[in-house]
Amino acid sequence: MEEWKEYKLGDLCDSVCSGGTPSSKRQDYYDGNIPWLNTKEVNFNRIYSTERNITEDGLNNSSAKWISENSVIVAMYGATAGKTAIAKIPLTTNQACCNLTINSKLADYRFIYYYLCNKYTILASLANGGAQQNLNAQIIKDFIIKLPSLSEQNRISDILSSLDDKIENNRKINENLEQQAQALFKSWFVDFEPFRDQPFVESELGMIPQSLTIKRISELPHILETGRRPKGGVGELNQGIPSVGAEHVKGLGNYDFSKTKYITEEYANSLKTGKINGYELLIYKDGGKPGYFIPNYSIFGEGYPFDECYLNEHVFKLDFSNKGFNAFCYFYFQSDYVMHYLNSQGSKAAIPGINRQDIETIPIYSPENVIVNKFCDWVLPLIKTILTNSVESRRLSHLRDTLLPKLMSGEIKL
Repeated sequence: MEEWKEYKLGDLCDSVCSGGTPSSKRQDYYDGNIPWLNTKEVNFNRIYSTERNITEDGLNNSSAKWISENSVIVAMYGATAGKTAIAKIPLTTNQACCNLTINSKLADYRFIYYYLCNKYTILASLANGGAQQNLNAQIIKDFIIKLPSLSEQNRISDILSSLDDKIENNRKINENLEQQAQALFKSWFVDFEPFRDQPFVESELGMIPQSLTIKRISELPHILETGRRPKGGVGELNQGIPSVGAEHVKGLGNYDFSKTKYITEEYANSLKTGKINGYELLIYKDGGKPGYFIPNYSIFGEGYPFDECYLNEHVFKLDFSNKGFNAFCYFYFQSDYVMHYLNSQGSKAAIPGINRQDIETIPIYSPENVIVNKFCDWVLPLIKTILTNSVESRRLSHLRDTLLPKLMSGEIKL
C-alpha cells in the first residue's frame, strides 16, 4: 500500500492570507462588482457568488484582497470556525477567512478541501480565545495533513468531485425549473397577461380579471393539520420515525437532515394527525417574527428511505385532493399579498405566529378557474422533477459523506 506522507498545510501553499472589511460607514465601498465573501457563507461548499459585493474604492481602502479561483477557504471565527469552501471564482473575503492558494505541484486543491472537510471536528477543536472561539492563520498553516502521491490525490478527488458535480447540477436544474414556474405564475396571476383584453374589477386582492373566481381556503375541500411531539421532547439518534420540524421547511426540495429528530413507532401509532403522505404544502407556523412562514413541498412518501414521517407542533400541512393545486398554492403563498396577510394576522396573537384560522381565511383563486387548472397541470411535472432531483442529491450526499473518511484515510484503495 502506498505510504502517505505528513505535511504542514502551510508548506503545501503558494500563499496564505486573510481578507478585510471595508468601512460600513462608507456606502460607496459597497454594491460594486467585486465579490466579497463573509465567513457565514463558508459551509463545506463551492462559492460561485457572494451575498455582497464591494467597489474598487472599498478594496483599495481595506485589507480585502483578491484570491484566485480554486483557493481553499477556511473560516476562522465563531460558529463557523473550521468550516471550509472552495472559491470557484476570483473573489475577496473578510478578515475571518483564511485563504489558501494550493501549490498544484504538491497537492490537488480538491483533495485539500475534502481532507479539511473530513477533519473539521479536529480543526474546529483547535479554536481558542474568550467568549468567541477563533482559529488563526498560524494554527491553520501548522495543521498536519497526510497526502498520498499527487496522482492518487487526483483519483480520489475525481470520485468525490463527481458526486458534488452531480449534486450541483441537480441544484442548477431545480433552480431553473422553479424560476420557470415562478415566471409563469407571475405572468398569469400577477401581471394577468392572458386577461389583457378582458374587463377588470376591484377585489380584496386588488384589481383582477372579472372572470377569475376567488374563494377562501375554508370553502375548498382540504386537510389542514399540524402534529405534536411527546412530553420530554424527541430523540436525536437516527432511530425511529422522523419528526418534521421547521428545520425541514426551507423551500422547494431543500432539507436540512442534520437536525432531524425522531419519535418512537409506538408514539407514532398513537397520533391521529400530522402524518406526511407526500406533496403536501408545509407551512412553518411560528418563529422569529410574527407570522413567519416558509412554504414547501414534502418529498416524504416518494423515494424516501423511511416508511413514515410526522409533523411536529410547529408545522402545518395543507393538502388538497388535487396535488397540482398544492403546487399552485406553493407559489401563491409567496405572493406579497399572502405574506403581508399572514404577518398581519400572526402579529395579533399573544405569542406571534400563524394559527389555523389565519390560513383558512386566506382568499385564493379557485381551482374552478380554467387557467388555474392549466397552471396546475403544467407545473406539477416540474415539481416532481425537482423533488426527484432533491432525493437523488440527498442520496449522493450521503454516499459522498460515507466515502469521504475511508478515502481520506487510505482505507479504500483505488
